[in-house]
Amino acid sequence: MDTVTSALLTDLYELTMLEAAREAGTASRRCVFEVFTRSLPEGRRYGALAGTGRVLDAIADFRFDDADLRYLRRAGVLKEETLAHLAEYRFTGDVHGYEEGELYFPGSPVLRIEGTFENAVLLETVVLSILNHDSGVASAGSRMITAARGRPCIEMGGRRVNEGAAIAAARAARIVGFASTSNLAAGAHYRVPVAGTAAHAFTLLFDTEEEAFRAQLASQGAGTTVLVDTYDVETAVRTAVELAGPELGAVRLDSGDLEEQASQVRELLDSLGAHRTRITATGDLDEHRVEELKDAPLDGYGIGTRLVTGGGHPAPGFVYKLVEREGADGKMHPVGKRSTDKATLGAGKAAYRMLVGDRAHAELVLPGEEEVAEFERELITELTSGAAHPDWKRTSLRPLQQPMILGGEPVETPRAPARVETARARHAASVQELGLSADEGPDGPVAVPTITDGAEAARLLG
Repeated sequence: MDTVTSALLTDLYELTMLEAAREAGTASRRCVFEVFTRSLPEGRRYGALAGTGRVLDAIADFRFDDADLRYLRRAGVLKEETLAHLAEYRFTGDVHGYEEGELYFPGSPVLRIEGTFENAVLLETVVLSILNHDSGVASAGSRMITAARGRPCIEMGGRRVNEGAAIAAARAARIVGFASTSNLAAGAHYRVPVAGTAAHAFTLLFDTEEEAFRAQLASQGAGTTVLVDTYDVETAVRTAVELAGPELGAVRLDSGDLEEQASQVRELLDSLGAHRTRITATGDLDEHRVEELKDAPLDGYGIGTRLVTGGGHPAPGFVYKLVEREGADGKMHPVGKRSTDKATLGAGKAAYRMLVGDRAHAELVLPGEEEVAEFERELITELTSGAAHPDWKRTSLRPLQQPMILGGEPVETPRAPARVETARARHAASVQELGLSADEGPDGPVAVPTITDGAEAARLLG
Protein backbone atom coordinates (compact mmCIF):
# COMPACT_ATOMS: atom_id res chain seq x y z
CA MET A 1 0.00 0.00 0.00
CA ASP A 2 1.26 3.49 -0.82
CA THR A 3 2.13 5.67 2.15
CA VAL A 4 -0.86 7.68 3.41
CA THR A 5 -1.18 10.20 6.19
CA SER A 6 -2.79 9.07 9.42
CA ALA A 7 -5.61 11.56 8.70
CA LEU A 8 -6.91 9.34 5.89
CA LEU A 9 -6.82 6.25 8.08
CA THR A 10 -10.36 7.09 9.02
CA ASP A 11 -13.97 6.46 8.06
CA LEU A 12 -15.93 8.94 5.97
CA TYR A 13 -18.62 9.43 8.57
CA GLU A 14 -16.14 11.09 10.93
CA LEU A 15 -15.82 13.88 8.37
CA THR A 16 -19.51 14.09 7.50
CA MET A 17 -20.37 14.28 11.22
CA LEU A 18 -17.83 17.06 11.58
CA GLU A 19 -19.37 18.99 8.70
CA ALA A 20 -22.92 18.62 9.99
CA ALA A 21 -21.91 19.61 13.53
CA ARG A 22 -20.14 22.71 12.24
CA GLU A 23 -23.23 23.72 10.30
CA ALA A 24 -25.42 23.12 13.37
CA GLY A 25 -23.16 25.15 15.64
CA THR A 26 -22.31 22.24 17.98
CA ALA A 27 -18.84 21.30 16.70
CA SER A 28 -17.09 23.43 19.31
CA ARG A 29 -18.80 21.79 22.25
CA ARG A 30 -16.35 20.23 24.71
CA CYS A 31 -16.50 16.44 24.68
CA VAL A 32 -15.04 13.42 26.44
CA PHE A 33 -14.57 10.20 24.45
CA GLU A 34 -13.46 6.93 26.03
CA VAL A 35 -12.04 3.74 24.56
CA PHE A 36 -13.11 0.51 26.25
CA THR A 37 -14.32 -3.01 25.54
CA ARG A 38 -17.63 -4.33 26.83
CA SER A 39 -16.41 -7.87 27.45
CA LEU A 40 -13.51 -10.27 27.07
CA PRO A 41 -13.55 -13.26 24.72
CA GLU A 42 -14.79 -16.49 26.31
CA GLY A 43 -12.09 -17.98 28.52
CA ARG A 44 -9.87 -14.89 28.56
CA ARG A 45 -8.95 -13.83 32.07
CA TYR A 46 -7.65 -10.40 31.08
CA GLY A 47 -6.66 -8.35 28.08
CA ALA A 48 -3.23 -6.87 27.38
CA LEU A 49 -3.08 -3.30 26.09
CA ALA A 50 -0.69 -2.65 23.21
CA GLY A 51 -0.47 0.01 20.53
CA THR A 52 -0.73 3.07 22.78
CA GLY A 53 2.63 4.41 21.65
CA ARG A 54 1.63 3.98 18.02
CA VAL A 55 -1.64 5.79 18.72
CA LEU A 56 0.19 8.76 20.20
CA ASP A 57 2.40 8.94 17.11
CA ALA A 58 -0.65 8.74 14.84
CA ILE A 59 -2.35 11.59 16.72
CA ALA A 60 0.78 13.74 16.49
CA ASP A 61 0.95 13.09 12.74
CA PHE A 62 -2.79 13.55 12.11
CA ARG A 63 -2.68 16.14 9.31
CA PHE A 64 -4.53 16.57 6.03
CA ASP A 65 -1.87 17.36 3.46
CA ASP A 66 -2.42 18.77 -0.02
CA ALA A 67 -2.79 15.33 -1.58
CA ASP A 68 -5.42 14.35 1.01
CA LEU A 69 -7.40 17.51 0.38
CA ARG A 70 -7.23 17.05 -3.40
CA TYR A 71 -8.61 13.54 -2.99
CA LEU A 72 -11.44 14.70 -0.73
CA ARG A 73 -12.28 17.48 -3.15
CA ARG A 74 -12.42 15.02 -6.08
CA ALA A 75 -14.57 12.65 -4.03
CA GLY A 76 -17.14 15.41 -3.74
CA VAL A 77 -18.30 14.41 -0.26
CA LEU A 78 -17.38 17.58 1.65
CA LYS A 79 -17.97 21.28 1.19
CA GLU A 80 -15.16 23.78 0.62
CA GLU A 81 -15.65 25.29 4.09
CA THR A 82 -15.02 21.88 5.65
CA LEU A 83 -11.97 21.26 3.49
CA ALA A 84 -10.55 24.62 4.55
CA HIS A 85 -11.07 23.63 8.19
CA LEU A 86 -9.36 20.27 7.65
CA ALA A 87 -6.37 21.99 6.05
CA GLU A 88 -5.68 23.65 9.40
CA TYR A 89 -6.58 20.67 11.60
CA ARG A 90 -4.36 19.89 14.58
CA PHE A 91 -5.35 17.93 17.66
CA THR A 92 -5.25 20.42 20.55
CA GLY A 93 -6.97 18.42 23.26
CA ASP A 94 -5.91 16.07 26.07
CA VAL A 95 -5.34 12.32 26.15
CA HIS A 96 -5.15 10.25 29.32
CA GLY A 97 -4.82 6.50 29.33
CA TYR A 98 -3.58 3.23 30.74
CA GLU A 99 0.13 2.70 30.28
CA GLU A 100 0.99 0.50 27.35
CA GLY A 101 1.45 -3.07 28.52
CA GLU A 102 -1.18 -2.64 31.25
CA LEU A 103 -3.95 -5.19 31.67
CA TYR A 104 -7.56 -4.30 30.97
CA PHE A 105 -10.93 -5.79 31.87
CA PRO A 106 -14.52 -5.23 30.71
CA GLY A 107 -15.28 -1.54 30.93
CA SER A 108 -11.68 -0.41 31.51
CA PRO A 109 -11.34 3.11 30.03
CA VAL A 110 -7.94 2.44 28.45
CA LEU A 111 -7.93 5.81 26.68
CA ARG A 112 -9.76 9.08 27.33
CA ILE A 113 -9.73 11.80 24.67
CA GLU A 114 -10.92 15.28 25.63
CA GLY A 115 -11.41 18.20 23.28
CA THR A 116 -14.05 19.84 21.16
CA PHE A 117 -16.27 17.54 19.12
CA GLU A 118 -14.64 18.66 15.87
CA ASN A 119 -11.19 18.10 17.34
CA ALA A 120 -11.74 14.68 18.93
CA VAL A 121 -14.26 12.84 16.76
CA LEU A 122 -11.85 12.52 13.82
CA LEU A 123 -9.49 10.28 15.80
CA GLU A 124 -11.93 7.40 16.33
CA THR A 125 -10.99 5.10 13.46
CA VAL A 126 -7.22 5.39 13.62
CA VAL A 127 -7.22 4.95 17.41
CA LEU A 128 -9.43 1.85 17.24
CA SER A 129 -7.64 0.26 14.29
CA ILE A 130 -4.31 0.42 16.12
CA LEU A 131 -5.51 -0.60 19.58
CA ASN A 132 -7.76 -3.41 18.36
CA HIS A 133 -5.02 -4.97 16.24
CA ASP A 134 -2.10 -4.59 18.63
CA SER A 135 -4.05 -5.53 21.75
CA GLY A 136 -5.49 -8.58 19.99
CA VAL A 137 -1.96 -9.82 19.35
CA ALA A 138 -0.76 -8.86 22.83
CA SER A 139 -3.68 -10.51 24.62
CA ALA A 140 -3.08 -13.81 22.82
CA GLY A 141 0.69 -13.53 23.21
CA SER A 142 0.52 -12.95 26.95
CA ARG A 143 -1.35 -16.23 27.38
CA MET A 144 1.30 -18.00 25.31
CA ILE A 145 4.10 -16.60 27.47
CA THR A 146 2.33 -17.83 30.61
CA ALA A 147 1.88 -21.28 29.11
CA ALA A 148 5.56 -21.39 28.11
CA ARG A 149 6.56 -21.22 31.79
CA GLY A 150 9.73 -19.23 31.26
CA ARG A 151 10.85 -20.91 28.06
CA PRO A 152 11.69 -18.24 25.48
CA CYS A 153 9.26 -17.66 22.62
CA ILE A 154 10.09 -16.31 19.16
CA GLU A 155 7.51 -14.33 17.18
CA MET A 156 7.59 -15.62 13.61
CA GLY A 157 4.22 -14.81 12.06
CA GLY A 158 5.12 -12.02 9.67
CA ARG A 159 4.25 -14.02 6.57
CA ARG A 160 0.69 -14.57 7.80
CA VAL A 161 -0.45 -10.93 7.82
CA ASN A 162 -0.14 -7.64 5.98
CA GLU A 163 3.43 -6.32 5.99
CA GLY A 164 2.60 -3.35 8.24
CA ALA A 165 0.65 -5.55 10.62
CA ALA A 166 3.64 -7.90 10.80
CA ILE A 167 5.82 -5.16 12.27
CA ALA A 168 3.12 -4.06 14.71
CA ALA A 169 2.55 -7.68 15.76
CA ALA A 170 6.23 -8.21 16.51
CA ARG A 171 6.19 -5.03 18.59
CA ALA A 172 3.11 -6.18 20.53
CA ALA A 173 4.60 -9.63 21.09
CA ARG A 174 7.76 -8.10 22.52
CA ILE A 175 5.69 -6.04 24.97
CA VAL A 176 4.04 -9.14 26.45
CA GLY A 177 7.25 -11.14 26.86
CA PHE A 178 8.37 -12.65 23.55
CA ALA A 179 12.15 -12.89 23.46
CA SER A 180 12.70 -12.16 19.78
CA THR A 181 11.19 -11.88 16.32
CA SER A 182 12.02 -13.12 12.85
CA ASN A 183 10.97 -9.73 11.40
CA LEU A 184 13.90 -7.54 10.45
CA ALA A 185 11.82 -4.37 10.14
CA ALA A 186 10.67 -4.76 13.77
CA GLY A 187 14.28 -5.28 14.74
CA ALA A 188 15.40 -2.15 12.91
CA HIS A 189 12.65 0.18 14.12
CA TYR A 190 11.92 -1.11 17.62
CA ARG A 191 15.22 -2.90 18.38
CA VAL A 192 13.40 -6.16 19.03
CA PRO A 193 16.07 -8.92 19.06
CA VAL A 194 15.92 -10.92 15.83
CA ALA A 195 16.36 -14.66 15.37
CA GLY A 196 16.41 -17.14 12.51
CA THR A 197 18.73 -19.63 10.83
CA ALA A 198 17.38 -21.86 8.03
CA ALA A 199 14.16 -23.32 6.61
CA HIS A 200 13.38 -26.61 4.89
CA ALA A 201 14.16 -24.96 1.53
CA PHE A 202 17.81 -24.68 2.53
CA THR A 203 18.07 -28.41 3.20
CA LEU A 204 16.22 -29.23 -0.01
CA LEU A 205 18.62 -27.09 -2.01
CA PHE A 206 21.44 -29.59 -1.45
CA ASP A 207 21.83 -33.10 -2.76
CA THR A 208 22.09 -34.47 0.78
CA GLU A 209 21.09 -33.32 4.24
CA GLU A 210 24.69 -33.68 5.36
CA GLU A 211 25.82 -31.18 2.72
CA ALA A 212 23.14 -28.73 3.86
CA PHE A 213 24.12 -28.99 7.53
CA ARG A 214 27.80 -28.70 6.69
CA ALA A 215 27.16 -25.49 4.72
CA GLN A 216 24.98 -24.00 7.47
CA LEU A 217 27.52 -24.78 10.19
CA ALA A 218 30.35 -23.37 8.10
CA SER A 219 28.44 -20.13 7.64
CA GLN A 220 26.72 -19.70 10.99
CA GLY A 221 28.91 -21.64 13.41
CA ALA A 222 28.20 -24.52 15.75
CA GLY A 223 25.82 -22.43 17.83
CA THR A 224 23.22 -22.34 15.06
CA THR A 225 19.81 -24.03 15.15
CA VAL A 226 19.44 -26.93 12.70
CA LEU A 227 16.03 -27.96 11.33
CA VAL A 228 15.92 -31.73 11.69
CA ASP A 229 12.54 -32.88 10.35
CA THR A 230 12.97 -32.46 6.58
CA TYR A 231 13.53 -36.20 6.18
CA ASP A 232 14.24 -38.50 9.12
CA VAL A 233 14.60 -36.84 12.52
CA GLU A 234 16.96 -39.37 14.12
CA THR A 235 19.30 -39.41 11.13
CA ALA A 236 19.32 -35.61 11.01
CA VAL A 237 20.16 -35.26 14.70
CA ARG A 238 23.00 -37.76 14.44
CA THR A 239 24.37 -35.99 11.37
CA ALA A 240 24.18 -32.56 12.98
CA VAL A 241 25.98 -33.65 16.14
CA GLU A 242 28.59 -35.54 14.14
CA LEU A 243 29.35 -32.38 12.14
CA ALA A 244 29.07 -29.78 14.91
CA GLY A 245 30.09 -31.81 17.94
CA PRO A 246 28.53 -31.44 21.37
CA GLU A 247 28.56 -27.64 20.99
CA LEU A 248 25.64 -27.73 18.54
CA GLY A 249 23.37 -24.86 19.57
CA ALA A 250 19.91 -26.23 18.96
CA VAL A 251 17.71 -28.43 16.82
CA ARG A 252 14.22 -27.46 15.65
CA LEU A 253 11.17 -29.68 15.33
CA ASP A 254 8.41 -28.37 13.07
CA SER A 255 5.99 -31.27 12.54
CA GLY A 256 4.66 -34.54 13.86
CA ASP A 257 4.04 -35.49 17.49
CA LEU A 258 6.18 -32.80 19.09
CA GLU A 259 5.95 -34.20 22.63
CA GLU A 260 7.03 -37.69 21.63
CA GLN A 261 9.71 -36.45 19.25
CA ALA A 262 11.12 -34.00 21.81
CA SER A 263 11.60 -36.83 24.32
CA GLN A 264 13.26 -39.05 21.74
CA VAL A 265 15.52 -36.25 20.51
CA ARG A 266 16.53 -35.25 24.04
CA GLU A 267 17.48 -38.83 24.83
CA LEU A 268 19.41 -39.08 21.58
CA LEU A 269 21.26 -35.80 22.07
CA ASP A 270 22.27 -36.79 25.59
CA SER A 271 23.50 -40.18 24.36
CA LEU A 272 25.65 -38.36 21.80
CA GLY A 273 27.13 -36.08 24.46
CA ALA A 274 25.22 -32.99 23.28
CA HIS A 275 23.76 -32.29 26.70
CA ARG A 276 23.62 -28.52 26.18
CA THR A 277 22.02 -28.62 22.74
CA ARG A 278 18.56 -27.09 22.99
CA ILE A 279 15.34 -28.26 21.35
CA THR A 280 12.95 -25.70 19.86
CA ALA A 281 9.42 -26.49 18.67
CA THR A 282 7.46 -24.71 15.95
CA GLY A 283 4.40 -25.53 13.83
CA ASP A 284 0.97 -23.90 14.37
CA LEU A 285 1.45 -23.47 18.11
CA ASP A 286 -0.85 -21.52 20.39
CA GLU A 287 -1.27 -21.26 24.16
CA HIS A 288 -3.28 -24.46 24.34
CA ARG A 289 -0.72 -26.44 22.35
CA VAL A 290 2.12 -24.96 24.38
CA GLU A 291 0.27 -25.93 27.55
CA GLU A 292 0.01 -29.51 26.29
CA LEU A 293 3.78 -29.51 25.77
CA LYS A 294 4.60 -28.29 29.27
CA ASP A 295 6.21 -31.58 30.33
CA ALA A 296 8.11 -32.14 27.09
CA PRO A 297 11.89 -31.55 27.19
CA LEU A 298 11.63 -28.42 25.03
CA ASP A 299 13.70 -25.29 25.49
CA GLY A 300 11.71 -22.77 23.49
CA TYR A 301 8.94 -22.15 21.00
CA GLY A 302 8.51 -20.38 17.71
CA ILE A 303 4.94 -19.07 17.33
CA GLY A 304 3.41 -17.47 14.26
CA THR A 305 -0.10 -17.66 12.84
CA ARG A 306 -2.11 -18.00 16.04
CA LEU A 307 -0.18 -15.16 17.64
CA VAL A 308 -0.32 -12.54 14.90
CA THR A 309 -4.01 -13.22 14.19
CA GLY A 310 -5.03 -12.83 17.84
CA GLY A 311 -5.44 -16.48 18.78
CA GLY A 312 -8.95 -16.73 17.35
CA HIS A 313 -9.94 -13.26 18.58
CA PRO A 314 -8.19 -10.78 16.25
CA ALA A 315 -10.01 -7.72 17.64
CA PRO A 316 -10.78 -7.24 21.35
CA GLY A 317 -13.83 -5.14 20.50
CA PHE A 318 -12.59 -1.74 21.63
CA VAL A 319 -15.08 1.05 20.96
CA TYR A 320 -14.68 4.84 20.99
CA LYS A 321 -17.70 6.38 22.69
CA LEU A 322 -18.82 9.86 23.63
CA VAL A 323 -19.49 9.74 27.38
CA GLU A 324 -19.68 13.41 28.34
CA ARG A 325 -20.30 16.64 26.44
CA GLU A 326 -20.99 20.31 26.92
CA GLY A 327 -24.63 21.32 26.77
CA ALA A 328 -26.26 24.53 25.62
CA ASP A 329 -25.95 25.72 29.21
CA GLY A 330 -22.16 25.56 29.00
CA LYS A 331 -21.97 22.74 31.57
CA MET A 332 -20.67 19.20 31.04
CA HIS A 333 -23.31 16.43 30.99
CA PRO A 334 -22.88 12.65 30.99
CA VAL A 335 -24.28 10.94 27.89
CA GLY A 336 -24.57 7.31 26.86
CA LYS A 337 -26.31 4.85 24.57
CA ARG A 338 -29.31 2.89 25.85
CA SER A 339 -29.29 0.33 23.04
CA THR A 340 -29.94 -3.30 23.94
CA ASP A 341 -26.61 -5.03 24.71
CA LYS A 342 -24.74 -1.86 23.77
CA ALA A 343 -25.63 0.55 26.56
CA THR A 344 -22.78 2.79 27.71
CA LEU A 345 -22.10 4.34 31.10
CA GLY A 346 -22.01 8.12 30.84
CA ALA A 347 -19.41 10.52 32.30
CA GLY A 348 -15.64 10.51 32.21
CA LYS A 349 -14.29 7.88 34.53
CA ALA A 350 -11.50 7.49 37.06
CA ALA A 351 -9.88 4.04 37.01
CA TYR A 352 -7.88 2.29 39.71
CA ARG A 353 -6.53 -1.20 40.29
CA MET A 354 -7.44 -2.22 43.83
CA LEU A 355 -4.61 -4.18 45.42
CA VAL A 356 -4.72 -6.18 48.63
CA GLY A 357 -1.08 -6.51 49.51
CA ASP A 358 0.55 -7.05 46.14
CA ARG A 359 -2.42 -8.85 44.54
CA ALA A 360 -5.02 -7.28 42.26
CA HIS A 361 -8.47 -7.54 43.77
CA ALA A 362 -10.71 -5.42 41.53
CA GLU A 363 -10.85 -2.88 38.71
CA LEU A 364 -12.53 0.28 39.98
CA VAL A 365 -14.02 2.35 37.15
CA LEU A 366 -15.90 5.19 38.83
CA PRO A 367 -17.98 7.45 36.54
CA GLY A 368 -17.95 11.11 37.41
CA GLU A 369 -16.85 13.01 40.46
CA GLU A 370 -19.92 11.94 42.45
CA GLU A 371 -19.05 8.22 42.31
CA VAL A 372 -15.48 8.97 43.40
CA ALA A 373 -16.82 11.07 46.27
CA GLU A 374 -19.31 8.31 47.18
CA PHE A 375 -16.47 5.80 47.27
CA GLU A 376 -14.50 8.03 49.63
CA ARG A 377 -17.50 8.59 51.93
CA GLU A 378 -18.41 4.90 52.08
CA LEU A 379 -14.81 3.88 52.59
CA ILE A 380 -14.44 6.20 55.57
CA THR A 381 -17.65 4.75 57.00
CA GLU A 382 -16.35 1.21 56.54
CA LEU A 383 -12.99 1.96 58.13
CA THR A 384 -14.48 3.72 61.15
CA SER A 385 -17.28 1.22 61.77
CA GLY A 386 -15.14 -1.00 63.97
CA ALA A 387 -16.05 -3.99 61.84
CA ALA A 388 -13.86 -3.23 58.87
CA HIS A 389 -12.30 -6.21 57.13
CA PRO A 390 -8.65 -6.58 58.23
CA ASP A 391 -7.54 -6.66 54.59
CA TRP A 392 -8.37 -2.96 54.27
CA LYS A 393 -5.15 -2.21 56.14
CA ARG A 394 -3.23 -3.86 53.30
CA THR A 395 -5.31 -2.30 50.53
CA SER A 396 -4.09 0.33 48.09
CA LEU A 397 -5.39 1.87 44.88
CA ARG A 398 -3.08 2.14 41.89
CA PRO A 399 -4.20 4.92 39.52
CA LEU A 400 -4.35 3.54 35.99
CA GLN A 401 -4.80 6.66 33.86
CA GLN A 402 -1.75 8.75 33.04
CA PRO A 403 -1.55 12.05 31.12
CA MET A 404 -0.19 11.40 27.62
CA ILE A 405 -1.12 14.50 25.62
CA LEU A 406 -2.00 17.86 27.19
CA GLY A 407 -3.12 20.78 25.08
CA GLY A 408 -2.16 18.87 21.96
CA GLU A 409 1.43 18.36 23.10
CA PRO A 410 2.86 14.97 24.13
CA VAL A 411 3.81 14.74 27.80
CA GLU A 412 6.80 12.53 26.97
CA THR A 413 8.60 11.75 23.71
CA PRO A 414 10.63 8.58 24.31
CA ARG A 415 12.32 6.80 21.44
CA ALA A 416 10.37 3.91 19.97
CA PRO A 417 12.58 1.11 21.40
CA ALA A 418 12.56 2.62 24.90
CA ARG A 419 8.78 2.90 24.80
CA VAL A 420 8.49 -0.81 23.98
CA GLU A 421 10.78 -1.88 26.81
CA THR A 422 8.92 0.31 29.31
CA ALA A 423 5.66 -1.30 28.22
CA ARG A 424 7.24 -4.75 28.55
CA ALA A 425 8.15 -4.02 32.17
CA ARG A 426 4.67 -2.66 32.91
CA HIS A 427 3.05 -5.77 31.49
CA ALA A 428 5.21 -8.15 33.50
CA ALA A 429 4.45 -6.27 36.72
CA SER A 430 0.71 -6.17 36.04
CA VAL A 431 0.51 -9.89 35.25
CA GLN A 432 2.37 -10.64 38.46
CA GLU A 433 -0.23 -8.64 40.41
CA LEU A 434 -2.91 -11.12 39.31
CA GLY A 435 -1.10 -14.01 40.98
CA LEU A 436 -2.27 -16.47 38.34
CA SER A 437 -0.51 -19.80 38.00
CA ALA A 438 0.30 -21.39 34.66
CA ASP A 439 -0.97 -24.63 36.17
CA GLU A 440 -4.49 -23.19 36.14
CA GLY A 441 -4.44 -23.47 32.35
CA PRO A 442 -5.00 -20.75 29.74
CA ASP A 443 -8.77 -20.43 30.19
CA GLY A 444 -10.79 -19.33 33.18
CA PRO A 445 -13.11 -16.64 34.52
CA VAL A 446 -12.22 -12.95 34.31
CA ALA A 447 -9.43 -12.47 36.85
CA VAL A 448 -10.92 -9.50 38.73
CA PRO A 449 -14.36 -7.83 38.72
CA THR A 450 -14.97 -4.38 37.28
CA ILE A 451 -16.76 -2.19 39.84
CA THR A 452 -18.48 1.02 38.71
CA ASP A 453 -20.42 1.92 41.86
CA GLY A 454 -18.58 3.86 44.55
CA ALA A 455 -20.53 2.41 47.46
CA GLU A 456 -20.09 -1.14 46.16
CA ALA A 457 -16.37 -0.56 45.74
CA ALA A 458 -16.00 0.65 49.32
CA ARG A 459 -17.75 -2.47 50.64
CA LEU A 460 -15.89 -4.86 48.34
CA LEU A 461 -13.98 -6.62 51.10
CA GLY A 462 -17.03 -6.99 53.31
